[in-house]
Amino acid sequence: MPLFMDRHDVPGATAKDAAEAHVRDLEMSGKHSVEFLSYWFDAEAGGVFCFAKAPARENLVAVHRESHGLVPNEIIGVAEDDVFRFLGRIHDPADYTEVTSPVRTIMFTDLQGSTALLQQVGEPEFLGLLGEHDTIIRRATFNCHGREVKHTGDGIMAAFDDAMNAVTCAVDIQRGFGERFPDGSRPMLRVRIGLASGKPVDRNDDIYGSAVVLASRICDAAQGGQILVSDAVRQTADGRFPIRPMGARPLKGFSAPVPVFEVPPTRPMRRRSAAPSYQGSGAASSAGSHTRADGADPC
Repeated sequence: MPLFMDRHDVPGATAKDAAEAHVRDLEMSGKHSVEFLSYWFDAEAGGVFCFAKAPARENLVAVHRESHGLVPNEIIGVAEDDVFRFLGRIHDPADYTEVTSPVRTIMFTDLQGSTALLQQVGEPEFLGLLGEHDTIIRRATFNCHGREVKHTGDGIMAAFDDAMNAVTCAVDIQRGFGERFPDGSRPMLRVRIGLASGKPVDRNDDIYGSAVVLASRICDAAQGGQILVSDAVRQTADGRFPIRPMGARPLKGFSAPVPVFEVPPTRPMRRRSAAPSYQGSGAASSAGSHTRADGADPC
């Protein structure tokens, strides 16, 4: 059966309210041939997001209408692989204490001047350099609890449950490239990075579509060696990194200039005590645990 994600706008609702509505959905699901796989709750914005198998969108609407009347504001078709890459391990929360936030931070990286570099060094050496590039980015992404969504040819797109982890990952990537052969014995690799946060269904026909587009466009606006982030990401990292505003930039596909902020490639100034990120789920992350090879957790 097809897979769907839906969004319910429920301002003022609590995680307990969402859990109770989900239980009623489960009771009615068989009648409408729907199989609910999981759901997420955005406490900050008052939104519930359901992940389900159904013959058609209409079946999903029928379950919600009959069980509690909260019909979805948006429904999109999704691929199972995409859901896992963006949202991590999927499980149906046992009760409201297990409900997690659907907000994810998307990171795009791009190797600046890759075509010119290929022409300069030739394909065999370029492929070796690209392998170094991938290793630096993937190591930092893994260490900071991120998930690679796709390889773009000369960059990587990744998703993070926690925005602070995403920023720390971007910093570690730039530091990794900066520390690579500082004597100039190998060609310099300059990578630009863009970060944006968003939710899975937001008036868009693709999972995390708005956040993906924004992160990609912010990456395009960056220079080699630079990290640029959206305002939502800035709110999480501010106070831990000396972030500076870069003004509003005209970004392709956006009707008005978008404020962007630069994060310098330095480690955090201080570490917060364990607390949820600005995403506001109030519950543990749904992603599996990650550790560095040396046993430390840098994020």
